[in-house]
Amino acid sequence: MKKHIARNRGNAVKLQSMVLDTNILKRYFTWALDTTRESHLQTLSDGPLFKGLSKKLLRKLLIDLIEKKYAAGDIIFHEGESGKAVYVVLEGSVKIIKESNSENKTLHVLGPGSHFGELALIGHTSRFATAVAEEDSLLLIMYKSYFDDLIRCNSATSARILVNLAEILSDYIHRNQPE
Repeated sequence: MKKHIARNRGNAVKLQSMVLDTNILKRYFTWALDTTRESHLQTLSDGPLFKGLSKKLLRKLLIDLIEKKYAAGDIIFHEGESGKAVYVVLEGSVKIIKESNSENKTLHVLGPGSHFGELALIGHTSRFATAVAEEDSLLLIMYKSYFDDLIRCNSATSARILVNLAEILSDYIHRNQPE
């Protein structure tokens, strides 16, 4: 009787493993058959944050990272909140707003391929502005915890992203120097 119970438990574990494998396969096939994925892959490839990464790595990022839809007017994050993720605009547009003297000043309007909130990858800093979906938008979200895991497990990929991030921040500083 005990052998029969042990065998059934072993079969249950195998069955759970097969269900998990089936779910993973389903996710990959769903991803592979989605026609918007190629345009999202191109959007990532053209953007400065993931410059120099292979198509294979970009595909993996598209699978691993979180996509989230925002309706026009939705607030993505508020100025002063703790930064926990970087966002990439896949579709739509996002407005970056800074409150100044009780007025909202639009700093940037970002379209597909643009990213924002990148300082969250470096450390736990507060958001210096508010991000609002200007129109219905689809964003790709990389949380700092994912990036930290990437540093531990894939140093080449994380090093490339860090170099890109350094170039982006350096360019930003140079553009905003007083003349």
